[in-house]
Order: sequence, then structure tokens, then C-alpha cells
Amino acid sequence: MRAPPGSAGTTFASMLPAMGDTSWRVLPHRPIEKLEENLWRVEGDLEGMPLKRVMTVARRSDGGLVIHNGIALEEDAMREIERFGEPAFLVVPNGYHRIDAGRFKARYPKLKVVCPRGAKKKVEQVVPVDLDYEMYPQDDAVGLRTLEGFGEAEGVMTVKSSSGTSIVLNDALFNMPHLTGAHGFVLKHVTGSSGGPKVSRIARWFIIKDSRAFRAELERLADIPDLVRVIVSHHETISDDAPGTLRRVAATL
Repeated sequence: MRAPPGSAGTTFASMLPAMGDTSWRVLPHRPIEKLEENLWRVEGDLEGMPLKRVMTVARRSDGGLVIHNGIALEEDAMREIERFGEPAFLVVPNGYHRIDAGRFKARYPKLKVVCPRGAKKKVEQVVPVDLDYEMYPQDDAVGLRTLEGFGEAEGVMTVKSSSGTSIVLNDALFNMPHLTGAHGFVLKHVTGSSGGPKVSRIARWFIIKDSRAFRAELERLADIPDLVRVIVSHHETISDDAPGTLRRVAATL
């Protein structure tokens, strides 16, 4: 199996729990960041590699939580999330980001698992899928849709808050700094994953199916009138001139 986007050699299969293993296994993670009244973010580690992963938790207008790219957290943090709202939907944003999906479903049996239509086959190797992005019950506060240019395998989550709109992307866009050592060399020079907001070389080679269509998508997202930030599933949030950053990345496609 190919390594996931941006990886430095660790195979994705080696990070997946054994089939049926839903034990709550916690890797190191940072504290919860409370970005908005209805939007939280957590950054965590991956085993054996310097790539960071990001979980985004958004609260719908009905009070239910949408958990994007779920990460198993320490109990105090999970209880804090449960006080924030009832976990209602788990978004598995593509066929690679499924490490803790089965664990969340086991912890919250009523949780509806959502993924892009084109990722369903891979996601269901770990957890049954209830809905695709087109079937998700859209909400005034939290929406999901598929991104053009990815063969229905990637999408975007939109979160409307009092200060503006945030969008959450997955492997479509990276925002990680350059790192040192052998891993840093691979991420910079081989996979092209590090060095600020960009479309990684891995995404260009293996994930994007139509670069022009994705460029148009980035330009549409940049035109959101009150866009305040872009959250990505690996490393840093883009909050400084989010529209301009999306346009600059689009120009590279």
C-alpha cells in the first residue's frame, strides 16, 4: 500500500488498528484550541513520523457535533468535547484518514460516519459508512461538500461563526513548516509537503485528478466574503489573509 500524502516512509497500513480493535489508544496531542463559539481544533502526533494531524470539531445549529478527522484524545479532553455538544457525525475526510474512525464509532454508537463518496471503499475497511457528503443533512452552521478535481475522494467542511466563515480542508492543502533531519529532507525535497501553504507533490501525483478543476475550487473558496481561516488536516491553520493565500496556491496549479 502506498504511503499516505506527505509521509516520510511509514506505510499507512502499519498505522491502522487491527480489524475489530476499537481500544481507545491515545497518542500525544496538544490542548484543545477554542477558535470560535462553535469551532474547536486539536493537533496530535502520528506514530514514528513527524507529520502532525488535526481534528476539527464544529457544533451545528441543532447542537450536535461534527468531528472532522477524529483523533482519540485523553479522557479529560474527550469529556470537554462531550460538554461542548453531543457527537453526531464523524467525518472521515478521505481513505487515508481513518486511523481512529473505528474507535470513535465504538465510543459513540449513535454517531453517523460520513465520508466522500469516492473514499467509501477504503473507509469501510475500518468502519461502516452511513452517509456520503451529498447525503449529509446540511446545516446553517456546518456544511459539507465534495471538491471538484478529486474524483469525489476529497471535500471541504464549511463552518459559519459569529466572526466569519472557516473552511476545513484535508490532504488537498498542506501548511507545514520545513523540518530538520532525514524526515525533514524527504518532506521538503521528495514529497514536497513542507514550506508553508501548498499543494504537496504527493497530492499532485496521486490524489488530484483534474488540476484545473481544483484551481477553480480554490478560487471559489477564496471568494467567500467573510472567510477568516483555513484549517488543514496536517499542521498549521491559515489565518493570515486566508483568501489571498488560497489564490496564491491556486496560481501554482
